Amino acid sequence: MSDRTVIVVTGARKGLGRALAEHFLAQGCAVAGISRQASDLVHEHYADFPADVADEPAMARAFAAINRRFGRVDALVNNAGIAAMNHALLTTAEGARRVFETNTLGTFIAAREAAKQMRRARRGRIVNLSTVAVPLSLAGEAVYAASKAAVESLTRVLAREFSPLGITCNAVGPTPIDTDLIRGVGREKIRALLAQQAIGRMGEVRDVVNVVEFFLKPESDFITGQVVYLGGVW
Repeated sequence: MSDRTVIVVTGARKGLGRALAEHFLAQGCAVAGISRQASDLVHEHYADFPADVADEPAMARAFAAINRRFGRVDALVNNAGIAAMNHALLTTAEGARRVFETNTLGTFIAAREAAKQMRRARRGRIVNLSTVAVPLSLAGEAVYAASKAAVESLTRVLAREFSPLGITCNAVGPTPIDTDLIRGVGREKIRALLAQQAIGRMGEVRDVVNVVEFFLKPESDFITGQVVYLGGVW
């Protein structure tokens, strides 16, 4: 049984997930990382549990292994996701299916498995990742935005269902951050997106960390079912 706060981060191998895992480790937490491929992150309080978040049996095994290693789950950051930035006429059903399976189904499965462990202690925090592509209704992101809109709806319903268990469920919607997720997006499209923000700059990891940490605080036990967009987007 760990005496440290145990945080599960999905999509922890690289990008924002990796940065979040490293941040929580630096804060003295124990971190369980879940990604399709094994991570090269090495830390005495980090453990890697490779799994596809959309693979229900694999996720059940991963959370069982997390429980054996750490004894509990205090918080989940549902970061794993894939982007699909393409015109609807050029988007295949298979491509759309992959996006929804990872972004929406994967978020649901991870939240459900985490809540199974959190309910024993009758406390827990779940933070899901959305995107400003939802309120901005960005052209070329129909499938991606729809998958994240579903995550927001899921967040609100889970907040109600998990509240009697002492578990909060919230979401944060980042603006573009310079990670692998957006490196294939044209600069002109990024500039057009930034022009729609009240604060016209790229997002940074620290911006996301700030909101995630707020939701995870013990004092935030009266805040659930909320979505916070960054960059002055609403």
